[in-house]
Amino acid sequence: MTALAVEASGGSRIFKSWEPTKIWEGARALTGDKGDHLSLKMKALILVGGFGTRLRPLTLSVPKPLVEFANKPMILHQIEALKAIGVTEVVLAINYQPEVMLNFLKEFETKLGIKITCSQETEPLGTAGPLALARDNLVDDSGEPFFVLNSDVISEYPLQEMIDFHKSHGGEASILVTKVDEPSKYGVVVMEESTGQVERFVEKPKVFVGNKINAGIYLLNPSVLDRIELRPTSIEKEVFPNIAAEKKLYAMVLPGFWMDIGQPRDYITGLRLYLDSLKKKSSPKLAFGPHIIGNVLVDESAKIGEGCLIGPDVAIGSGCIVESGVRLSRCTIMRGVRVKKHACISSSIIGWHSTVGQWARVENMTILGEDVHVCDEIYSNGGVVLPHKEIKSSILNPEIVM
Repeated sequence: MTALAVEASGGSRIFKSWEPTKIWEGARALTGDKGDHLSLKMKALILVGGFGTRLRPLTLSVPKPLVEFANKPMILHQIEALKAIGVTEVVLAINYQPEVMLNFLKEFETKLGIKITCSQETEPLGTAGPLALARDNLVDDSGEPFFVLNSDVISEYPLQEMIDFHKSHGGEASILVTKVDEPSKYGVVVMEESTGQVERFVEKPKVFVGNKINAGIYLLNPSVLDRIELRPTSIEKEVFPNIAAEKKLYAMVLPGFWMDIGQPRDYITGLRLYLDSLKKKSSPKLAFGPHIIGNVLVDESAKIGEGCLIGPDVAIGSGCIVESGVRLSRCTIMRGVRVKKHACISSSIIGWHSTVGQWARVENMTILGEDVHVCDEIYSNGGVVLPHKEIKSSILNPEIVM
């Protein structure tokens, strides 16, 4: 997905367009209206995509949206956020293993009370084509706007605030934007400060014009679908510039963290940001104790041995066994993993049901696929190991073990 960046044109105050939102909220207060009707019949489309090659070897076992992030499938973070603001139906735009996705999510459909369906592509349709394909699933007589989300995105999901913002400006489309350190890598867009109205786009500018990019979360009126043909199309390059040219596209600045976790390094960074967010909210989900450093998430079924030092920025999944003397930092230990005595793991992802041997050292973006066995005293310096392999000799330089 090509990212966009947004910057206010003039002045230091960002996003005065919140003021219409405050007016709208004031009207609610006077009438006793909580705004629930705004999302009662809303739907959402999640752009699931294809093979998830950037997250291999994990995606050799499950589709990318089902890879756990912070002990929960990536896509479930989004579905729960959508359910929380009243979305009743989620459509998954997918071209790879739809039956696996639906079978897995069926139990959550019942638990959450939300309808989950698939819109299957016969060919990759980009980021706009899937909307045209799923048109009949997204549009009904209610005329409500619908959400579109990139499945790789982890954030605060300020979806109710986005509904309020969309209602306040009266435009055709709202996009969420977030700040980045290197906006020159992205497509940049200028917006009018007092209203949030997007004015124009500048692709990968050589001169600084802004530091905000498209966060991959949109709220669109059904009329946007009339702009999209059923063919491979980019919503960022082909659809949004046309809406902006008609002064009907608005941007809302994302409060809190954001990360596209579609590749391992960003996945690890995203976990840190997510756990920081839990800390700020004083979440009871975070682990605590003399063996915990910083923010750590441990499934209640996991077992931790004596003398371990865990953290910061660690997630330990269900059924894991971490034996005595283990050191873990900046890593994800997925479901059913055993980490043997005095092993050390940092800046890595350990796939389901794998084993890390005694005194082994795994670091520097090592990614173990499902059911990998790392023998005792092995050192891995950035290896990517395919599922069901046994590592008997050290990986001194980053390489793929097939």
